Amino acid sequence: MPATEVDTRQLILDTAQECMAHKGYAAVGLTEILTGAGVPKGSFYHYFPSKDAFGEALMKSYFTDYLSTMDTLLHDTSLNGADRVMEYWQRFYDLQSFDDYQGKCLVVKLAAEVSDLSETMRVQLDVGTTGLVARIERLIEGGVADGTLSADLDAPALAATLYDLWVGASVMAKIQRRPDALDRAMTNTRALLHL
Repeated sequence: MPATEVDTRQLILDTAQECMAHKGYAAVGLTEILTGAGVPKGSFYHYFPSKDAFGEALMKSYFTDYLSTMDTLLHDTSLNGADRVMEYWQRFYDLQSFDDYQGKCLVVKLAAEVSDLSETMRVQLDVGTTGLVARIERLIEGGVADGTLSADLDAPALAATLYDLWVGASVMAKIQRRPDALDRAMTNTRALLHL
């Protein structure tokens, strides 16, 4: 695709991500996305062969950006291993505190909704969250390696447990519209990491 087509396609995906972070998948129509992106209504199928293909591309784009940010944190030499782990959870906390605890995380916002609607989107959520947990594991391993986290931590199990804890806490923060669940997640994260 020529650069302008790639840029327009990405603009549609970026606009959709912003809209869906506020309203969810089913509540956002193609017209709203295309109008927000400044793209003519009839051109959607030029960039995406179907709404399912669009949803799959949306998830891939979201996780590409998210995992890239995590990779940057993994290689941040200005922080020790334990501080990198806690920096990640502080960012997660801040992301989920946004907009009266409605958050910006598409996993929290869309997982239950789209997993029942679209198998291709569910698969992308599975692939993406597996990548997230793997990076959390690497963050923990980095802390163990540099001695800032306890050597007896089971990094794979702890990474999955912490991610589960934070996704659940994010859902509760959305329901309650207050930080209590996120605060408990932070406290429990520190305890599980022996900090």
